[in-house]
Amino acid sequence: MTNGDEKGVRPLFAPSGALALTARAEDLLATVAAIGIMVLPLAEIVLRRLFSTGIPGAAPFTAHLTLIVGLVGAAIAARDGKLLTLATGTILPEGLPRHLAAVAAALVSAMVTTILALGGLRLLQVHKESAKEIGLGVPVWIADLAFPVAFVLIALRLVWKCSGSAAGRAIAAAGIAAGWWLAEHPEILFDASPWPWIGLLIAAAVLGMPIFALLGGCAVILFLIQGDSPANAVIGSYDQLTSTDLPAIPLFTLAGFLLAEGNASERLLRLFRAFFGWMPGGTAVVTTMLCAFFTVFTGGSGVTILALGGLLLPALLKDGYRETFSLGLVTASGSLGLLFPPALPLILYGIVAGVAIGDLFVGGLLPGMLMLAMVSLLGVREGLASGGGRTPFTLDEAAAAVWESKWELMMPVVILGSLLTGATTVQSSALAALFALVVQRFVHRDLKNNADVLRVVSASISLVGGVLIILAVAVGFTTYLIDAQVPAKMVEWAQGNIRSQAMFLLALNGFLIIVGCLMDIFSAIVVVVPLIVPIAAVFAVDPVHLGIIFVANLELGYLTPPVGLNLFLSSYRFNRPVLEIARASLPMLIVLAIAVLLITYVPWLTLGLLR
Repeated sequence: MTNGDEKGVRPLFAPSGALALTARAEDLLATVAAIGIMVLPLAEIVLRRLFSTGIPGAAPFTAHLTLIVGLVGAAIAARDGKLLTLATGTILPEGLPRHLAAVAAALVSAMVTTILALGGLRLLQVHKESAKEIGLGVPVWIADLAFPVAFVLIALRLVWKCSGSAAGRAIAAAGIAAGWWLAEHPEILFDASPWPWIGLLIAAAVLGMPIFALLGGCAVILFLIQGDSPANAVIGSYDQLTSTDLPAIPLFTLAGFLLAEGNASERLLRLFRAFFGWMPGGTAVVTTMLCAFFTVFTGGSGVTILALGGLLLPALLKDGYRETFSLGLVTASGSLGLLFPPALPLILYGIVAGVAIGDLFVGGLLPGMLMLAMVSLLGVREGLASGGGRTPFTLDEAAAAVWESKWELMMPVVILGSLLTGATTVQSSALAALFALVVQRFVHRDLKNNADVLRVVSASISLVGGVLIILAVAVGFTTYLIDAQVPAKMVEWAQGNIRSQAMFLLALNGFLIIVGCLMDIFSAIVVVVPLIVPIAAVFAVDPVHLGIIFVANLELGYLTPPVGLNLFLSSYRFNRPVLEIARASLPMLIVLAIAVLLITYVPWLTLGLLR
């Protein structure tokens, strides 16, 4: 008897078909949820202005759709291999060492994720028993389904992707069984020492385990040791993922990804060249501006380097700039937009630290301009030294470039205009996402069809999911630290060992640069901010100033050897050794370090406009 494969027909329920169907279902669900959090706030504005009444339950529905976007996005990130990890895993040698590290990391990750899945299932049961509703008769437990389903998918995908061999996957899959067994026998850990388990989690993170598993694992282990349910690590996740301002993160990210799709970068490159290409180092200055513009909306330097590197590096080389300088400039410029509104790190910092997001937007303007200007001055210097080509200014070309890129130029106007006229951050982000969608799909038609829209939404939600799952599981860990009075003990230590605000700020700079080397900016904000905010208050550091110092230092950390994230991204994008990229980026690193010190010790740069 022959089967379908022998005839060249794939069986209907073959694993590849099931995986493809699951992927399509995830993408569709994520897209529908993303459209929901975009449409609901805008419909609310329109209905209230026209009829003085809004949509019943609009805010709770938006919040719960954000929860779904975050968790489904995390599953998509696991599917695409984009869950955020420590940079240390990338320095392991290729071959057997990296393979063994991947299997070991996946084993521990699967154990933690399985416990979190069971905790999510318990949360669902609690909400179902309490008959809690989102609104309009829709029960909360419907949204809660995302917890166990997403964590199960993540665990399975971590096991599957860790190795190409059946043996490697089988070893990693033992983590699922171990997680189930620990959740069913919590008494094993009751009153035990946490350090062997914490050491195991840290070792796995160094080997490449996702950061969410490190934080979630620490929370789960610590709760189990004190006799609490692992569901405690997920209960706080529900509250965090349904917070009021959180929908702005996926919406601004979506706007950025839509904007980066197609030919927007070419249109803006032409625009900046038309206005600044005449000056010495004009192409270098244009490169810094264009990178900053895209990083503001995409939320991460990695997206900018990977998306624009193929356009900007050839442009710099064509205009006569040295290859070393060009590599360093593109690598450094990738993170320059993180202090400008509405950059996602500022929004996330505001949520975590409880600081007004609008104040952070204003406070970041001058520091962001300072960092942009100092890197641009390096470009001017290089242009004078190397005789880099210039583009003569002509009024006709400037007018044509403005007209061609008019829709891209409208994006900041739409965002800031809506904020200044009373819109909330979420409403402004929804308007930005809708504007970008209409422009890219129907005006420029860079997105040819709905399949292209689905692809871009999936890519943006993959990034968002990688961030929000860290935010979600870190809540449990932070809760435990507060219960254990860790921040209070750190404050007590700081008061006894640090004598002045200046000394504290210097120590903070050094600490944050190290953190920025090892962690992405979103993970660092979620993990570190709750610990340093109480200490900074003791030394009378303004909360907005602290936020800008924090983000500026992490920008610098992206470039700091040996494991600065931008160095590895550029190495991957341009196929060059990391050491070569690090040497090329050194002048930019020095200049940005000077800028960070100015931002740190001249508070007026941050607070002047606010005052």
